[in-house]
Amino acid sequence: MLRLRLPLMWVGCWLGTVAWAVLASGPDVVSKEEAVAVAAVETTSIEELVSIVRDSIVTIRHTGRDGDDQGLGTGFVIDAEGLIATNMHVIGEGRPIRVQLADGSQHDVIEVHASDRAGDLAVIRIAKGGLDPLHLAEPESLADGQEVVTIGNPLGFERSVVTGRVSGQREIDGIEMIQLAMPVERGNSGGPVLDRQGRVHGVVTLKSQVTPNLGFAVRVDRLRTLLEQPNPVLMDRWLTIGALDPAEWTPLGGVRWRQRAGRISVTAPGKGFGGRSLCLAVAEPPENVYEVAVWVKLGDEAGAAGLAFESDGMDRHYGFYPSGGRLRLTRFSGPDVLSWEVLNEQASAAYRVGGWNHLRVRREGDRIVCFVNDEPVFETSDAQLPAGRVGLVKFRDTEAEFRGFALGRELPRVTPSTELQAQVVELTKDIAAGPVLQLSPGMIGELAGTGADVVMAVEQRAHELEREAEALRAVAAAVHEQQTLDALAEVVAVPDAEIDLFRAALLIARLDNAEVDVEASCATAKRLAATVAERLPVDADHAARLAMLDTVLFQELGFHGSRGDFYNRSNSYVNEVLDDREGIPITLAVVYMELARALGVEVEGVSFPGHFIVTTTDSNGEPVWIDVFEAGTRLTRDDLAARLREQSGMELSERHLAVASARQILARMLGNLEGIASREQDAPAMLRYLSGILTVTPGATRDRVLRMVTAERLGRREMALADAEWLLDEAPEDIDLGQVRSFIDRIEEER
Repeated sequence: MLRLRLPLMWVGCWLGTVAWAVLASGPDVVSKEEAVAVAAVETTSIEELVSIVRDSIVTIRHTGRDGDDQGLGTGFVIDAEGLIATNMHVIGEGRPIRVQLADGSQHDVIEVHASDRAGDLAVIRIAKGGLDPLHLAEPESLADGQEVVTIGNPLGFERSVVTGRVSGQREIDGIEMIQLAMPVERGNSGGPVLDRQGRVHGVVTLKSQVTPNLGFAVRVDRLRTLLEQPNPVLMDRWLTIGALDPAEWTPLGGVRWRQRAGRISVTAPGKGFGGRSLCLAVAEPPENVYEVAVWVKLGDEAGAAGLAFESDGMDRHYGFYPSGGRLRLTRFSGPDVLSWEVLNEQASAAYRVGGWNHLRVRREGDRIVCFVNDEPVFETSDAQLPAGRVGLVKFRDTEAEFRGFALGRELPRVTPSTELQAQVVELTKDIAAGPVLQLSPGMIGELAGTGADVVMAVEQRAHELEREAEALRAVAAAVHEQQTLDALAEVVAVPDAEIDLFRAALLIARLDNAEVDVEASCATAKRLAATVAERLPVDADHAARLAMLDTVLFQELGFHGSRGDFYNRSNSYVNEVLDDREGIPITLAVVYMELARALGVEVEGVSFPGHFIVTTTDSNGEPVWIDVFEAGTRLTRDDLAARLREQSGMELSERHLAVASARQILARMLGNLEGIASREQDAPAMLRYLSGILTVTPGATRDRVLRMVTAERLGRREMALADAEWLLDEAPEDIDLGQVRSFIDRIEEER
């Protein structure tokens, strides 16, 4: 059965530079046209071919919707005046795109010359002439079995050359594809498929999930058709997402500053020293005396971003910004740290860590006064930089958001007076105390009559109440988590063979979502099993029952393995697998086992390396293995041996086919979620999943240590100490108990 992955961006985007081979060319330099002409008569070696085409292979990078770098892909030159072919999914949609040539130079894309979403093809243009284009082969000139070459960056291995053969021509979703017998990985996407004469026959776009040695490419005739009927779009029209208005802002430093929903955001480091980048307002400040202000929120308090003023549009300017929880005023007189001078730096009680803060600078002659949330931070005199432009600045890898930028001779204050704040508390106290929202016309009218700052005062009061509410929500979440873990403990407090696996799996989902209705999902599974049972003859044997289950589950209801979003947590929630009919092997297996059990067929899980499957026995008592991720495909021992050999080089043994216990299945499900949370650096979620693992398998030493460390990091010292004491009591052989005692001593000293 053929199994495909989606275009490479959709399975996780590109990991690194897709480039050119390192193989050196010979001493004689010839043009590509001459080389191809010679090659048409005499097939070149791989080394010679790579030296011919290397300068035509480029790296392509685009930015995602949230401003993050979405990775790298491949492209290749098809016209000397800057046309480059690639995949549509490599360039994204509405995103800024950059191209890196073989000489290392980088160029912004100025036009999307042609695009074909259905065929996953795009042709982009850079403002660079004299490029060395590849030659497009004639349609239908590639034969099955013919040797082909691709150049790319599979799995981050730079400048890789891969050879293989054409294993067939195949139509996929209505698109004619070349089937390639060669390793195709993330990083190859958008690269050319070349014959030994250096002619392009296709564009790599898909990979197989069955094996890394199988991929697919769009045929070159579709690219030819696209070039004959281009639909050019200039980049100022292509960049529809988050584009700044050039009439208001001038970004500097090679970073894309984005504007959406009234906020300006920035993420990637700038090209300046220390990752500095500026975004200057087009409006000029008033002469002699002016104020400039903005609200700023840092993604990480270790970052630095804020106001720039007296900028010359290059490396000279002042900066007032938070950094590491402190406020700093710096004079930047040049491009490097030796030309920078911190004029003032100190903490401020008015600064709100992790929240929005209002920065304001008053420039009056040589005098500079800096405020945060209307509280003065410091005042100094400095006249080393002449008058210049004002705007925003950020440093390093800082992710920051800005709103409410203002410039004028004197700006209004944003913090309400103490008297007004007290008045708001008094006027709104019944809202907080009453059982229902009380918005009487009299109260609204009285508030409205207190002055222009009342809205800010009410919002500040709301902020205070929100902090209280957040604390209460944290308490509610902790209570919910404990109740769910207690319910899970009750389900697994029986011999393994008696554990209700499906119910326990639903409780795992409920750890993350209090709205999961365990009973409703159990009822859904029962109804689904009844639907299958109704269509079975009375004397149906086990094979017939499973065959009907496969028909209903996979063919009629469309349950399937998740390919484009494999590591989404929803794939590990059994209730969502039921709802969405999509999951990963282990959750699909849990659903399958539950339905089979309801049909009177014993099906068990197998933790096969890298891919969970299920097993049952046929009428002769012989084992049958089933891959539910692949729509119930039946597998033999030989199939599994071949798969294992191909994936890992290991030979199949009985331990690879051992039946997984209910506790092992549940721990593996929780381990999958913990792995996702770890990659996302979501420590609270990690703690939940580790607690779940220890509820199911209390003797899991590795998870006990990891929970101990995670709990201490999150301030859950009682939990951390309890885990440390457990380790000392149980004394596992693979644990350094001396370090555990030191851990306990350190926590006790800090209490």
